[in-house]
Amino acid sequence: MPICSRFKWRLLPFIATVLVVALGIELGQWQTRRGDEKQAIAVKLAQREAAAPIVLGAALQPAAALEYRRVRISGSFASAWTVYLDNRPHGSAAGFYVLTPMRIDASDTYVLVARGWTPRDESNRSKLPALKTPPGEITIEGAVRLRPGHLMQLGQQTPLQPGAILQNLDVMDLAAASKLKLQPFIVEQSNDIGDGLVHDWPQPSLGIEMHRGYAFQWYALAAMAVLFFVFTGFRRGKK
Repeated sequence: MPICSRFKWRLLPFIATVLVVALGIELGQWQTRRGDEKQAIAVKLAQREAAAPIVLGAALQPAAALEYRRVRISGSFASAWTVYLDNRPHGSAAGFYVLTPMRIDASDTYVLVARGWTPRDESNRSKLPALKTPPGEITIEGAVRLRPGHLMQLGQQTPLQPGAILQNLDVMDLAAASKLKLQPFIVEQSNDIGDGLVHDWPQPSLGIEMHRGYAFQWYALAAMAVLFFVFTGFRRGKK
């Protein structure tokens, strides 16, 4: 008996299969493109981090042009406007990221420096850590980031003020509150200046493997829809 005679074709299951296959292929291709875009970003990140540090001056710089670049800054910390980002663990320990504006040498321009991580007082969450802030002019090196990471905001944000413990921070909001002329990005400090802070920064999560996995799932859905249509067609034909 010819194979075609054993297959029972129906219009509605065929239309449903075509729609599922089209959807699976389209979404699979979209996830593939997103993965390729993230891969290009990863290559760009590696190239920028491997380049020689740029000396950051007083002129305001576009944030996107410097993202992931290593920079060198000479200046002094405006320690009065140090703020703390809460819920930033290091390993299994709870702690803060310490952020302090730094006045760039011989200018009125500042850059917000993520100086490092410090543990939190386990018995008193609101107690600020004792910091060693070097006085006078120093030189730091670090990598430019657009923002210091974002966490889900629970409850009302603490008002921006010196010594504030915050969940999230926008550089321009700090510029408005402090009246400081800030570069529109932060610098994650990498060199040790004897302040006792940890400079082990997490790498940006690009999610490349996630997009590859989602693409495989959507392509698999399209393939399963075809197999299911063929299987049920032969099953109906046998009956």
